[in-house]
This record gives sequence, structure tokens and C-alpha cells, in this order.
Amino acid sequence: MSYVIEDYYAAVDSGRLQAAVALLAEDVQFAMILPSGVNLGSGRSAMLEYLRGRPKVNRKHRLVRVAADVDVQFAHGAVTENDTRTTGYFVGAMHVDADGRIDRYQVSFSVEFALMPTAASGEHRTEVEGAQG
Repeated sequence: MSYVIEDYYAAVDSGRLQAAVALLAEDVQFAMILPSGVNLGSGRSAMLEYLRGRPKVNRKHRLVRVAADVDVQFAHGAVTENDTRTTGYFVGAMHVDADGRIDRYQVSFSVEFALMPTAASGEHRTEVEGAQG
């Protein structure tokens, strides 16, 4: 079974930003809790502007867990650059409206904390390249 949250991250990661925002409701509301601050916004055009404004790097969302409960979908994973370097970890949640579009999106990102322990260390806090603790 495929979830719209998986389709969204796949489109963003492949650079298909128009396809990614096409999955959003026109009046989508979003909150991104990032180390640099909170980015609150609304509307497809605002999300597209945000996505286009990010630094141009080979960034991928490696989904580790995906779940859904009725009209809410969740994802947890790692963000990598250049397919090798883990830059941090994220938890995303999306509400999907009756038309199957994402109308609310919230994501948090941490350079230091992984929700799940890593297999190598068995610890809940994972060191990330470039992170300061």
C-alpha cells in the first residue's frame, strides 16, 4: 500500500517540485520546525516558494517508518546529502482531505536526535556529522 506522504517525499527528493505541491490542497497549511526556527505558511504557492528556496544539494528523505490512521499519515526517517552523509532526522505528519490531498502538514527536524535507536549503537541519541551537542 502506498501513502501520499511517501509520494510527496519521493517527488521532492527527485526534484519534481510541481508534482510534490500538486499533492497539496490549494489552501494547505504547514508548519516546519527546523533548527533555524519555525516556518509557518499556507498555500501551495508558499510551499513551492519554500522548496525552491532551499539550498541546491542532493538531499533525500530516507523513510524508516510510515503509518496511517484514517486521514492522518506519519513518517519518520533520516535526511541524507549526496547519498552518504546523514544530516539529521525528521518526523512528518500530514492530514489528507476527502479529495486525497494534503491539507495540513507538520514536520520537525533535528540534527542530533533520532526517534529510533540506531542498530550500531543501540542508543537513542545518534551523533550526526557536523552536529554540535
